[in-house]
Amino acid sequence: MKHAIISGITGQDGSYLVELLLEQGYHVHGLVRRSSQFNRTRIEHLRKEGKLLDLHYADLHDQTTLRRLVTRIRPDEFYHLAGQSHVGLSFEIPESTVAEIATATLSLLEICRDLESPPRFFHAASSEIFGVPATFPQTEETPFKPVNPYGCAKSFAADLCRVYREAHEMFVVNGILYNHESPRRGESFVTRKIASTVARIAQGSEEVLELGNLDSERDWGWAPEFVEGIWRTLQQQSASDFLFATGTTTTVREFAIAAFLEAGIHLNFEGEGETESAYGSDGRLLLRVNPRFFRRVDSHKLVGNSQKAQQILGWKPTIAGSEVARRLTRAELESAKSELP
Repeated sequence: MKHAIISGITGQDGSYLVELLLEQGYHVHGLVRRSSQFNRTRIEHLRKEGKLLDLHYADLHDQTTLRRLVTRIRPDEFYHLAGQSHVGLSFEIPESTVAEIATATLSLLEICRDLESPPRFFHAASSEIFGVPATFPQTEETPFKPVNPYGCAKSFAADLCRVYREAHEMFVVNGILYNHESPRRGESFVTRKIASTVARIAQGSEEVLELGNLDSERDWGWAPEFVEGIWRTLQQQSASDFLFATGTTTTVREFAIAAFLEAGIHLNFEGEGETESAYGSDGRLLLRVNPRFFRRVDSHKLVGNSQKAQQILGWKPTIAGSEVARRLTRAELESAKSELP
């Protein structure tokens, strides 16, 4: 039986990954912050089913506890998914963002290196490491040029992983993950915000969906598919970096339109830029741009080429863009109906 450690197990990706590993017969160990005892809804069903799942309290800055746990468990695989993951928030708390992402990754690599038999190590990198790339789509060879504290921290961590792979001959993988969503995505992310607000409006709420730059483009995929790729990276004969993306871009405007259409609502847009807004067929204001949500510096057209992952891992994304919006909204609508008296 393989033993695997997952940091960030209570998050979106961690919850899908633990389900996959348990299906594969792993004994899974999850690292959780003590404060996350109130935020385990994504994995609580697995604990109730009595699966081979153990949770251990360990903050990313607590090297003593982390070293003790890793030394005792001696995992075959380590999936490092934890860390502050909100790009906008990284401008407000840059120091803690860097500590949780960059410094913590270094500590975990050192802890694993000191073991007699280091585990295979996966690091969840991000498309934000590319920032304002000069080429489209991006590949594993595209130079890093981050434009926010989150991207800078991920860039540092990704370079460290490459160094440890080459200098210490450790099995270390960077998974360069483009935006990937699911009903388990945190509510602070724009995709979940759109879907949940649209569902409430469809149920009779009088609120208005407020968004930032509607022309911002992202390569949106489906989280369960990305997690399948994550697992496959550590099953190869040799370690390498892999980029996971759909290869298509969708604007925030297109994402919102698809979400409203899934709820049976057609939008009519007026204005442009910071004055743009959208109305329903009855003339009611449903969406408006709020300059407060514009980022100080935004990544420029991030779209990835996952050909390497498709050829070597046999991984292929099938859900992207507007279909992601429809699925998220459908899930929110079903959830809202189940909560009705």
